[in-house]
Amino acid sequence: MMKVLVSDNLEDVGLDILRNESEIQVDVRAGLKPEELKAIIGDYDALIIRSATKVTEDLLSAASNLKVVGRAGIGLDNVDIPAATKRGIIVMNTPAGNVVTTAEHAIAMMMALSRNIPWGTASMKAGQWEKKKLQGREIFNKVLGVVGFGKIGSIVADRARGLKMQVIVHDPFVTADTIEKAGYEAVSLDDLYRRADYITLHVPKLKDTVGLLNQAAFDKMKDGVMIINCARGGIVNEADLNAALRSGKVAGAALDVFEKEPPGECPLFEIDRVICTPHLGASTVEAQTNVAWPFSRPAPSSTRSTCRP
Repeated sequence: MMKVLVSDNLEDVGLDILRNESEIQVDVRAGLKPEELKAIIGDYDALIIRSATKVTEDLLSAASNLKVVGRAGIGLDNVDIPAATKRGIIVMNTPAGNVVTTAEHAIAMMMALSRNIPWGTASMKAGQWEKKKLQGREIFNKVLGVVGFGKIGSIVADRARGLKMQVIVHDPFVTADTIEKAGYEAVSLDDLYRRADYITLHVPKLKDTVGLLNQAAFDKMKDGVMIINCARGGIVNEADLNAALRSGKVAGAALDVFEKEPPGECPLFEIDRVICTPHLGASTVEAQTNVAWPFSRPAPSSTRSTCRP
C-alpha cells in the first residue's frame, strides 16, 4: 500500500483519481505547520503540494520513506530539488495546467494598470468623480517586452499580438529562430529594456533571475515604463522598484507576487501607481481543476469545482 499525503488544497478531480486506486491510501492534511508536517512526513511514500508547502532540506531529512513529490502547478521554487535528488526523490509538476490562467492575469494586470481601473473603482465608491485625474493610456501599438518565452510567456505574447501591441522577446534559452518563427522579434535584454513601454516577466525564480530587475536594469529603461510581474517574487528587487517608481522612471507596476508572501507592510503599497493581487495568477476554477488532473488534456468539463475564486 502506497501512502500519499496531500498537504495543500487540491481539487476533488485529482483526489478522486488517487482514491479510486486500491493500492493507494490518501491523507489530506492541508494547512499543517512546518513542524507538524515534519513530524508525520516519514510515514508517507509520496507528497502532493501546491505553493503553500515548502519542501525544504530540513523536511526531507525526516522523509525516510518519501519517493516522489508532486507539485500541482508549474513553479518548483518551493521545493529544494537538489536536496530531493540527493535522496533519490523524484520531483514532478503539472506545467500546463495553469499557464493560460496566469497569462490572462498578466494581460488583465497590464490593462488595469494602463486604464487606472483600481483607482477609478475606489474613487467612485468613495463618492468621487475623478475623470480627468484618472486619464489612462492605450496599449495599441505600444511595445511589450516579454522576458521569458516559455509556456506562459508565449501565451502572453500571443494575447498581446491580438491586442495589436508590438511584441519583443528575450529568452537566453530559446533560439532567436524559434522566437522569430513564432512571429516575434528576438532581442537582447538590454535592447528590450531600452525599447519596451511595458515589461512583463515570465521566468522561473533561479539564482540567475533573483533581482533581475534592479536599479541597473531600471536605469536602462525608457522613462515611463510599466512593469508587470506575475512570475515569482524576488525576480524584481522591490527596494529598487520603489525608488524607480518614486523617481518617475517607472510609471506604474502591477505585481501578483512578492519577495515575501504574504508581504505584510510594504513600501510599494504606499504608491498610487502600484496595483497588486495576492498571487492570483493561477487562481481560477479552471486552473485549479486542471493542475489536479494528471494528464496532458484538460480535465473533463463536467467536473464541478468546489474551489471558490
